[in-house]
Amino acid sequence: MEVEKFYYDNKIVKSFLYATIFWGIIGTSVGLLLAFMFLFPNLTEGISWLSFGRLRPLHTNAVIFAFVGNAIFAGVYYSLQRLLKARMWSNFLSKVNFWGWQLIIVSAAITLPLGFSTSKEYAELEWPIDIAIALVWVAFGVNMIGTILKRRQRHLYVAIWFYIATFVTVAVLHIFNSLEIPVTALKSYSVYAGVQDALVQWWYGHNAVAFFLTTPFLGLMYYFVPKAANRPVYSYKLSIVHFWSLIFIYIWAGPHHLLYSALPDWAQNLGVAFSVMLIAPSWGGMINGLLTLRGAWDKVRTNPVLKFMVVAITGYGMATFEGPMLSLKNVNAIAHFTDWIIAHVHVGALAWNGFLTFGMIYWLVPKLFKTPLWSRGWANAHFWIGTLGIILYALPLYVAGFVQAFMWKQFNPDGTLVYGNFLETVSEIIPMYWMRAIGGSLYILGFLMLLVNIVKTVRAGSKVTDELAEAAPLKRVTKRRTAKEGYHTWLERRPVKLTIYATIAILIGGMVQIIPSLMVDDYVPKITSVKPYTPLELEGRDIYIRESCNACHSQMVRPFRSEVERYGEYSKSGEYVYDHPFLWGSKRTGPDLFRVGGKYSDNWHFNHFWDPQTTSPGSIMPRYTWLIKNELDKSNTEKKMEAMVTLGVPYSEEDIARAQEWMLEQGTAIEESLFADPDFVKTYEADKQAAGERGEEFVDMRNREVVAMIAYLQRLGTDIKVKDSEEVTLNQ
Repeated sequence: MEVEKFYYDNKIVKSFLYATIFWGIIGTSVGLLLAFMFLFPNLTEGISWLSFGRLRPLHTNAVIFAFVGNAIFAGVYYSLQRLLKARMWSNFLSKVNFWGWQLIIVSAAITLPLGFSTSKEYAELEWPIDIAIALVWVAFGVNMIGTILKRRQRHLYVAIWFYIATFVTVAVLHIFNSLEIPVTALKSYSVYAGVQDALVQWWYGHNAVAFFLTTPFLGLMYYFVPKAANRPVYSYKLSIVHFWSLIFIYIWAGPHHLLYSALPDWAQNLGVAFSVMLIAPSWGGMINGLLTLRGAWDKVRTNPVLKFMVVAITGYGMATFEGPMLSLKNVNAIAHFTDWIIAHVHVGALAWNGFLTFGMIYWLVPKLFKTPLWSRGWANAHFWIGTLGIILYALPLYVAGFVQAFMWKQFNPDGTLVYGNFLETVSEIIPMYWMRAIGGSLYILGFLMLLVNIVKTVRAGSKVTDELAEAAPLKRVTKRRTAKEGYHTWLERRPVKLTIYATIAILIGGMVQIIPSLMVDDYVPKITSVKPYTPLELEGRDIYIRESCNACHSQMVRPFRSEVERYGEYSKSGEYVYDHPFLWGSKRTGPDLFRVGGKYSDNWHFNHFWDPQTTSPGSIMPRYTWLIKNELDKSNTEKKMEAMVTLGVPYSEEDIARAQEWMLEQGTAIEESLFADPDFVKTYEADKQAAGERGEEFVDMRNREVVAMIAYLQRLGTDIKVKDSEEVTLNQ
């Protein structure tokens, strides 16, 4: 038999492994800093680019795309070559993938702290970086497909099915969710508005979890667990059912993030139905992974690699049971907007993604460097410290979630809220936040132990070189299915057809959900009293986005008695028609702000930004002093309004022409209201005098960022008026 010799590219695997460890420590460390900022809100006081709102999207992007993303590429580049018996198709595209991805991460690390953000969950990066992501992702996909086409192994193993589905689906999700109108080099507006934007975003957001944090890791599970255990996959048939049912069902489940919102009921119910069905394929995969270890449990007790993988698969099972449970409306009514969701997300991230990555690293590095792991004892210690860290992180937040939900909903016999002050619920869960910080610290300690272990292993090993391999070339055979050949076995040697079928499977759910929301005119009922934001309010909204205020404050009053009593009339879909992007939020660290307009004076808002403790004792909101000091940039206001006109917002030519005058008028009115406070006047005059003494130009208050923020907040929820006598049916 003719045998060909070739070399596996181990250098690219090594590069991605190093990046995984580096960015993993950075991303989790930023998360730990954020955890301590719940306890010490002004830990980075006065430094705008280190504020909670700026760092929170940096943390999520660093963990998802830098840590997990590099781990995906490392695992795929290693396993794909060996499963296909072929070197990667293009060394150049491999390098483009690596360096392009690192450049994207660095760009995110610079732009997000500087406040350049779209505010969309897991998609905060601005339009030039979005384009770069698409190009690098295509380079990865072309390289993978090219390798598949030149393979020496006829049938595609189950891991590769998941890699293909990941590439196709992430490309579709990223492109459609990132459609935006550029205003400047680092500012854009989503082409979707309000309810439509929310649906598209959570179609993306839920499936970014599905097809970036789940399907590629399932592919890695199907490769590395059998390799580490030296056992075949438990069930080939279960693999088939797991793959096709998962990719078809997952794509429908996004609306369960928007239950009891202004999203139409049919879309909500569709999301619930498919979310409940999702538990079957998810647990099918977990069972297939765990039962692959049958007969190898003695190894699990002593082998740290298998320990990490067992807990990872168990974490996957827990998260994928909890997800469908949280999609049930009665459970969602309790959990949504609480810390329960944070616990749920981190069980998946820390256990499933984190521990499977750790297990993969501990298995790969000794093989790549041809030396034993420096210390199995350290790896075992890392496992136990990390596991304890996950428990101490997650369990207190589950408790915090229940505490928040039940305190928010309790009523006195006379019908008033027992805990009318939102801060009462915040104070109650501070001990849970301390435990979360301790758990996160332990997790990072384990990560640092991995770093030491890997560095010492690499130093003890041989220089990384391309690995020699040999295999027989792939002979051409009939494309037709033979009489004894199963249909799926035939499909596994037809990669193009398999890719097309996978694409169709994921597009069906997306089209059924998204197309009606964009094409049907009465999807969002019109409310004639809802008007576009004034230029100053629009600028204030952009500052709100820049500071990621929606990370802590929702703008969605659900139709519950407790929420209507606390916040005001529940939200209507027609009230969001000019919101590009939507800002409904997903967590209430602070109260909902949708009906905050007119609730407090301009002075209250000013003092709240200067020092939240003065207006809200016990608040864990940090000071936003730079909003009061910074001059408002009005240079692009007309461009922003023109972009909004392109998106259908009815600004007239006259509105745009008088934008500067309009902003000055509204800003002056707010400035005059601020002068009603003697303390404000005293401070204002002192600042003016000090600026004069320093020879600096003094910026009038009406031209500062805080005035734009006040204008925006005072507008929220004021477009509709609800009569006191109106009867409103509320879901209890």
